[in-house]
Amino acid sequence: MNNKFNAYLLGGGIGSLAAAAFMIRDGGLSGENIFILESKPILGGSLDGSGNPVEGYSMRGGRMLTTDNYECTWDLYKSIPSLSFPNKTVFDETIEFNKLHQSNCMARLVDRRRAKVPVSSMGFSMQDRQELLKLSQANEDQLGASCITDWLSPEFFETEFWYMWATTFAFQPWHSAVEFKRYLHRFMLEFSRIETLAGVKRTIYNQYDSLVRPLQSWLKSQDVHFILDSKVTDLDRHTEAGKLVVTGIHFQQNGESKAIAVEDGDLVFLQNGSMTDASSLGSMTSAPNKLTKQDSDSWTLWEQLAAEYPDFGNPATFNSSIAESVWESFTVTLKTPLFFNKMIEFTGNQPGTGGLVTFKDSNWLMSIVLAYQPHFINQPADIQVFWGYALFPDRVGNFVPKPMSECNGEEILRELCGHLRFDLDVVAAANCIPCRMPYITSMFMPRSHTDRPLPIPHSSKNLAFISQFVEIPDDVVFTVEYSVRVAQMAVYEFLGIDRQIPPVSAHDKSLRVQFEALIKAFK
Repeated sequence: MNNKFNAYLLGGGIGSLAAAAFMIRDGGLSGENIFILESKPILGGSLDGSGNPVEGYSMRGGRMLTTDNYECTWDLYKSIPSLSFPNKTVFDETIEFNKLHQSNCMARLVDRRRAKVPVSSMGFSMQDRQELLKLSQANEDQLGASCITDWLSPEFFETEFWYMWATTFAFQPWHSAVEFKRYLHRFMLEFSRIETLAGVKRTIYNQYDSLVRPLQSWLKSQDVHFILDSKVTDLDRHTEAGKLVVTGIHFQQNGESKAIAVEDGDLVFLQNGSMTDASSLGSMTSAPNKLTKQDSDSWTLWEQLAAEYPDFGNPATFNSSIAESVWESFTVTLKTPLFFNKMIEFTGNQPGTGGLVTFKDSNWLMSIVLAYQPHFINQPADIQVFWGYALFPDRVGNFVPKPMSECNGEEILRELCGHLRFDLDVVAAANCIPCRMPYITSMFMPRSHTDRPLPIPHSSKNLAFISQFVEIPDDVVFTVEYSVRVAQMAVYEFLGIDRQIPPVSAHDKSLRVQFEALIKAFK
């Protein structure tokens, strides 16, 4: 393909940033020919992280990485210079950081007595083992649009394994059996060490500071155009030889309607849907607003396109039941070390080595994690930040008599201290910012094979989809890797790049890994 075309990336999440990088690095396209349009004033999409010690820090998610998987992510970041260490890449700095701070969670589950739950055993009955094996060996046609509960008995959801696996990856019992099966295979290497999270790797800072900022900096050095505060509203399009051809992009910027002509040979990449659409923040004195589909803006264009082209997927599968895809997270900024000191004493873990601490008897199913400090690049030495989330925000708390979704930051801290049996004075100067995310696990909704489009659908000539709502065989959604992989696939196919995309690591085919998982299942 010639390098005289322009590429337009609609949405400024990690998928678009990665696609731009692959076009430059592997496709030889000049950054001057790449335009990224983002509706917000900042890039990064769901990989966010912002704030300051006065107003408090906030991040919607706390994603975990692994160097045993995430093949495309590290393929990319082996090429992106670190912002903190000259002559090192982001990959180099991440590997070195994790050698110094290895995960070995010593308080993975905590019960109502504030006792550490023994987790060397997965707690399976023979029936649990048989049902889990049957699900893991079923093909995706057999699984269809079924739920996890269609394959596993109620007792399974009380096992130590379920509490650990579900909170590590944010699964709900009503989620897709296909996605659950894919996770069992993709992360089989983690099955035998799920109680310590030993396979988990972390970035030095939050993912915005550690992944988005260096990638954005590199793209800027390559003269990529960032068009911020720009909401794409429509695409001019027609059908040519049975294929969609995008000929124009309409967007709103600062209240002004604008348009870009898409010439013959130009490419368009759309981030269809968003797991963090309609997110809302609360404060110490107010709960987050309950935003709905009417407050969303990432689904509309996909819905319009899917109505015209059957192989463009079915967004309604993912955005029609907020009650089944919502949960709530919270970020806590501390001005004294009291809470961290108490947690170190209780768990036996230094910050950055413990992973999730899940309160298994919490009505909200609350978990928290203390990252290595500082967790933000501008965080002062006397400030600590930790993150937590709960999978059941619609349930009444154990210590606060109201649903989490109606709680402000002060009430969430009170609930947390109740589970830990900590006096409230350890969070007396804390600032807790809750975040409600109505579509955060929408990618896990039960679906059929055709509900997600291919990166480049058969009926598209110059439009690709790059998001969590695209079909990639064998890989798993709700990961940075999924967004990067689909971007690499779309770019390589459009540009005809003769370089192998790193394959999904087949750990589940390893006899050693299978044997270790089998031993773990019978402990």
